[in-house]
Amino acid sequence: MILKQPAFQDYKGIQIAGVAGKRFDIEIRDGRFTSVVEAGPGYEGSEGPDDLGQEPAHRELSPQELWISPGIIDLHTHLAWTDFDHDDQLARDSEEIERMQAEALAATLRTGVTTARDAGGLPPDTIRHLVQHYQQPLRVETSSAMLGAADAKGIGHLEKRLAEVYATGAGWVKIMATGGLGAPAEKVTDPNFSEEEFAFIVRHAHEHGKKVLVHTWGGVTIDWSAQAGVTSIEHGMFLTRDQAGRLAEAGVAYVPTASIYRIAADPTGVLALPPVICERAARAADAHAAAIGYAREAGVRLGFGTDYATPALHGNNLQELDTLIGYGLSRTEAWRSATEDAAVILGKGHELGRIAAGYLADAVIYTADPYQARNADELRESIAAVITAAKETDLI
Repeated sequence: MILKQPAFQDYKGIQIAGVAGKRFDIEIRDGRFTSVVEAGPGYEGSEGPDDLGQEPAHRELSPQELWISPGIIDLHTHLAWTDFDHDDQLARDSEEIERMQAEALAATLRTGVTTARDAGGLPPDTIRHLVQHYQQPLRVETSSAMLGAADAKGIGHLEKRLAEVYATGAGWVKIMATGGLGAPAEKVTDPNFSEEEFAFIVRHAHEHGKKVLVHTWGGVTIDWSAQAGVTSIEHGMFLTRDQAGRLAEAGVAYVPTASIYRIAADPTGVLALPPVICERAARAADAHAAAIGYAREAGVRLGFGTDYATPALHGNNLQELDTLIGYGLSRTEAWRSATEDAAVILGKGHELGRIAAGYLADAVIYTADPYQARNADELRESIAAVITAAKETDLI
């Protein structure tokens, strides 16, 4: 069940995920938490609208059986993409692509993700259309087109390309600083841009009020990112211990997107990629645990991102929690990367990512303690409702 900007919700004696041994009385009005206080004795139930504008009605489950967490924030997804191979998407007609994009938003929201940063491919006008036509209240920040190797043609060309990105209304600029799964192993950390070009992109974006995220598998572009003060680096599986320290000093966040490489490495998995791509993904997955460990040790802010980009993946976002925990993060650290820390990376730590009075009421209600879920499947099955504070005017 999706509760869209509820006019009123009142949960008495509900448990907040990650807060052991306490229950809370939580009130939501017009899409914001208006009261979050520790519950006294004698709580007896929860009342609230079944949907926006309806009168209060008793829920099927007592709040004594429910847990609440902030809505998940996926900092790296691709909601516009329908196929792993772009040529396959080009073969689809526009109506089919639109339907698949709308379902990507719906599936992402159903899994508890209430805010997403699209990491390239989705312009704001597409979001406006999907929100208005399909009524999917997923909050999305966009970076529109990505700047990659084909744009390494000097400052003049980059200035024109950046103007095109700004014209879309996107709030982010994404730099494809290195190759990815399509690059040979010995070249995957080679920079796509000169240091001068890279520094120009970041400086120009900042001068125009845009944040910058950087796709990099490793190498010198991580150092350039720290020097330039980008908001976050993505993937970064060949991050070194020294580089992690420099990221921490510069306040640059790290979004590892770890689960997608384990998925891509499986030749029998949902993506069923060619063997050479699977081998490259396996190499990346093998390196990720060390990189995440270096970042954690150095105090780099870690963000939750999936890099999911096809119908087979959208809606399975919670697998990233399993992978982060498997790579050494505590359960609390993994959840914080998907909520409070992710909100800070977006520049919205003052209003998203926490269950606290005054914050936007983006939240997930569970029928079991999410911190005790054995895996993503069990966690997803325990979702009773997703609450989103977003209204149409916020989203478009």
